[in-house]
Amino acid sequence: MPGALSGVRVVDFSRMYAGPFCSMILRELGAEVIKVEFRESGDACRTIPPITEGGEGYTFTILNRGKKSITLELKTAEGRQVARELIAKADVLLENFSAGVMDRLGLGYKDVKESNPGLIYASLSGFGQTGPNAGRMAFDSIAQAMGGLMSVTGFPDNPPTKCGPAIADLGGGAFTVIAIMAALQHRNASGEGQRVDISLQDCVWLLTAVETLAPYFLSGHSAQRMGNMHPNIVPWNVYPAKDGYAVICVVTIGQWQKLAGLMGRPDLVQDPETLPLVSRVQKRAGIDGVVAEWVKNKTMAELQKLMDEAGLPFAPVMDTAGIVADPHMNSRQMTVDVEQMLSGTLKMPGTVFKLSETPGDPFPAAPFLGEHNSEVYAELLGYSEEKIASLMEKEII
Repeated sequence: MPGALSGVRVVDFSRMYAGPFCSMILRELGAEVIKVEFRESGDACRTIPPITEGGEGYTFTILNRGKKSITLELKTAEGRQVARELIAKADVLLENFSAGVMDRLGLGYKDVKESNPGLIYASLSGFGQTGPNAGRMAFDSIAQAMGGLMSVTGFPDNPPTKCGPAIADLGGGAFTVIAIMAALQHRNASGEGQRVDISLQDCVWLLTAVETLAPYFLSGHSAQRMGNMHPNIVPWNVYPAKDGYAVICVVTIGQWQKLAGLMGRPDLVQDPETLPLVSRVQKRAGIDGVVAEWVKNKTMAELQKLMDEAGLPFAPVMDTAGIVADPHMNSRQMTVDVEQMLSGTLKMPGTVFKLSETPGDPFPAAPFLGEHNSEVYAELLGYSEEKIASLMEKEII
């Protein structure tokens, strides 16, 4: 079944996590993604552990499934000319080098847009293409630190903590997908391409500022780390049970009254000191203590049954093993088997894109380095066997 982005060609110069996550989504939605890699080593993510028995970086196989891999040495003039020919046939160019690298290679937006005025040129970098920090290198943790996320993550008596997954890289990749699709829609209407400039720091700040900016300007104080609690809602926390950890989130007066009834606290059902949310926030410690005392004597199964019957928000804290075995997640095919040529069957995350007519496709395998050289150079660019052999002899591909 053709994907929603069928017919869109992406020439992808990105590497590691952020850019490849962006192009993974584009490919999953139907775009053709040509991954341009260093001739000798390829994307560094290929060698980041864990490594499969077939010698492939497991994370690489997830981020790059379904893409076409070609090798190309951009340090040579002839290699850069090949890159320009590829870009001329692209709908989208994606790169995640530090600002200025593509310009120095003669592959910047101003260098290539004349030969392809409809090109969507997407740059995803740590700090964007403008500003004093534009040329600085950044990894996920740096963006989390400088985007404000680490300052509000963790417990008050512990140091700032990064979010477990690479949320800056993955969030930045997802925001870049949105920008590319918006730019494609604009091109469909006007025929005009454009430059897309996405900063990981900007993305992390947006995710953080939704809850931290207003309190700062109202009070003059930056938000603080609160562990698993919510600054403005109580009870909202992670509570230890007999056999696990329970997440309970109660917002409305009606929800609080139901929970008070479940806990055997009729005195709290009509208590004017705990009914309004503002009052509950002011009595956070006492209310959290009541909920924690009730939870600790119950199993997760007992809590799930009670909370579900009452229609109250509840969740067990699930680890990877729990999610992989979860009947609901399996019913939605959120863990799938993908056949890798070198590594055999690998478990990978399924697609989140449940579109009725053009669903996401998570099943194609990731390529080995340079797997599609002949296809791309011969079929797309029309190179003869002799020219391809010459490029190989010169160590350009």
